[in-house]
Amino acid sequence: MHPSGLLLELKNITKVYDNGVVANRNIAMGFRRGEIHAIVGENGAGKTTLMNILFGLIQPTTGSILFEGKEQRFSSPSDSSGIGIGMVHQHFMLVPSFTVFENISLGCEETRFGFLSEQKGRKRAQELCERYNFDLPLDTPVSSLGVGVKQKVEILKLLYKGATILILDEPTAVLTPQETDQLFSRLKDFREQGNTIIFISHKLREVKEISDRITVIRRGESLGTLDTASVSVEDVSEMMIGRKVEYEYSGIKQDVSRAESCVEVKNLSLSVEGVKRLKDISFMIHAGEILGVVGVEGNGQTELVEVLFGYKKPGTGTMTVKGVSLGEKSIKKIRKNAKTAYIPEDRMRQGIAGRATVAENLISSYYDRPSLNKFFMMDWKAAGKTCNDLVRQFSIVCQSIDSPLYSLSGGNIQKVVVAREAHADPDFLIAEQPTRGVDIGSANAIHKILIGLRNSGKAILLFSADLGEALAMSDRLMVMYSGEIAAVFDNPAGMSEQELGLYMLGIKRQ
Repeated sequence: MHPSGLLLELKNITKVYDNGVVANRNIAMGFRRGEIHAIVGENGAGKTTLMNILFGLIQPTTGSILFEGKEQRFSSPSDSSGIGIGMVHQHFMLVPSFTVFENISLGCEETRFGFLSEQKGRKRAQELCERYNFDLPLDTPVSSLGVGVKQKVEILKLLYKGATILILDEPTAVLTPQETDQLFSRLKDFREQGNTIIFISHKLREVKEISDRITVIRRGESLGTLDTASVSVEDVSEMMIGRKVEYEYSGIKQDVSRAESCVEVKNLSLSVEGVKRLKDISFMIHAGEILGVVGVEGNGQTELVEVLFGYKKPGTGTMTVKGVSLGEKSIKKIRKNAKTAYIPEDRMRQGIAGRATVAENLISSYYDRPSLNKFFMMDWKAAGKTCNDLVRQFSIVCQSIDSPLYSLSGGNIQKVVVAREAHADPDFLIAEQPTRGVDIGSANAIHKILIGLRNSGKAILLFSADLGEALAMSDRLMVMYSGEIAAVFDNPAGMSEQELGLYMLGIKRQ
């Protein structure tokens, strides 16, 4: 151990991109052997850039990285892994068709007398499973595993490669409370054996529970490192965004007459490659109501969205919005005729065109409105006014509406998507993980937008992996398990996340 007591140090790290954007400014922090060190901050605060520098994916403009007191140069992830750094990304990097063991050993296969030795590799993998209490089916294809098990595979893959410093990016984003408890137990085992974990999360209550120390980053600068035991969740939240944020919305939810049924889904079924993904799904949503949907990933939520928004045709069943059928319609007609809007889960793949401008993205769902056209041509003056109004209204941080969208932070990209879909003036909004990967300040702003739509009489179907969000936002809550509706709660506000998790795992059922 270096005399400073730090295993790994970042000294005066600054990163300035070619377009002049300063992502990190003179950041200094250190990590001890045998600790869980949390890093928190809003989207665009510079956390991702900093971790990519530490992992060797990008190079700092100035500053240095020290390991055991010696300066390091990471030109690629292979350099950082050489001293034991491994990173579990928010989106898993696994080969679905490979088995658990094949994924774990990929790229670092064991040999004996110059030949591949599967037996030697399997023995090592099994020893790691026993050492860290990972009960993993080594011969099962990864494609058939649940999200929580896949995450264990990702972690064990790094341990197999000899990682002693783990960077975990939003590791609980898609886990149930029970799966989160299991993960935290494994992480504590890892720490107790003298290893180090760098834990990046927007869930401050989890940060408070799991970490030993917390570093807060704001606008590219470090505000300091704190002992977790000495600060409250509210203290950290205020440091992150400069103000207190409440995660409770009963005070701004207006009483809305829900006599009118807006969305009706009856007997919906869907089979994919002979496997039933949706099994006789029926529900309704009133005008002025948020119906929340929760469930462990892979239990039919994605397929339900795909059917409702026209990506897939159901085997059986009907779907209507104010009497207008969604079945057999193109996505454009679903948007226009059924007045349906959609905030997709994967904003980068389905929600935006990264190289297009902020303005082009803001009007892409309704560019053909008469108000934005003149003599059969786009009226860019009118479009520009609309876009500038939306940027102000939704507090989107960008240099101008002509900036390419990819130059914005993740939270501001998400605000562009939400602004566009809200401005479409839908009767029915499908909001799929609307705040995934965004900070608490941006999430709070997005929540208030959705509640504003609800208050104005819109019907909202909210899919969320964040159970706190689902409980705080929903007027009613629906749990999906194995392609079916396992439970519906008319007054979810009083439920605990732990109880909800039991329904999500199929342990309890209405």
